[in-house]
Amino acid sequence: MATCSSLNLHHRCWSRLDLPWRPPRLMLNFHSVSATTTVATSSLAGKAPFERCSSGCIGIRTCSRKSKWIIRRCSTNPFVVVDDEKYGNKQVVSVTPSLYEYILGNVREPEILRQLREETASLHGSQMQVSPDQAQLLAMLVQILMAERCIEVGVYTGYSSLAVALVLPESGRLVACERDAKALEVAKKYYERAGVLHKVDIKYGLAADVLKSLILNGEACSYDFAFVDAEKRKNQEYFELLLQLLVRI
Repeated sequence: MATCSSLNLHHRCWSRLDLPWRPPRLMLNFHSVSATTTVATSSLAGKAPFERCSSGCIGIRTCSRKSKWIIRRCSTNPFVVVDDEKYGNKQVVSVTPSLYEYILGNVREPEILRQLREETASLHGSQMQVSPDQAQLLAMLVQILMAERCIEVGVYTGYSSLAVALVLPESGRLVACERDAKALEVAKKYYERAGVLHKVDIKYGLAADVLKSLILNGEACSYDFAFVDAEKRKNQEYFELLLQLLVRI
């Protein structure tokens, strides 16, 4: 097993070693992070607002009129924070505000994903949704790996799983694990609208139980790609279970 500590996106990935001529199988994990807090003072009237981040330091907030995103960076913090009602609060490692604005402004987001993202923005917990650039990274990896059988642990309203399902072949299968019934209803609605419901095997319940049931049903070593975006304290358990489900070559 090979370990990669980062993808330059504050995420963690794991891959099984594979033959040189065949792409490796991947397991990805996106970490959730806390947003910064704006500090309002009368002396800042008419100027770019200052803010205090979670580590206590002060930074400057900048706003793009063209994109309507507020992109913030702390002078002593390597994270860039993107604050927008349609995107939620996102932190990205080692990316300047101007570069991240460019990424978001040029990401290839299908219309159905845009609609789902905007509907999700009005829901409780919308910050849990991955950003458009992250979803397109997942879709690109699935295509590069020529993956046909995928697992997602932590679906929420289905933004990332829909991005993956859209690029899977017609014979592909995505096991989507989620314990929030209301969020899962939104996801299912968009799977249907996008015409990919036949590719998605929705599993409502605790992810660990779902993964164990897949193993017991004889599906070990049969999946090409796994993405984890769920309860962080259970990452190790998810990791060990998914290693049993990924293809071994």
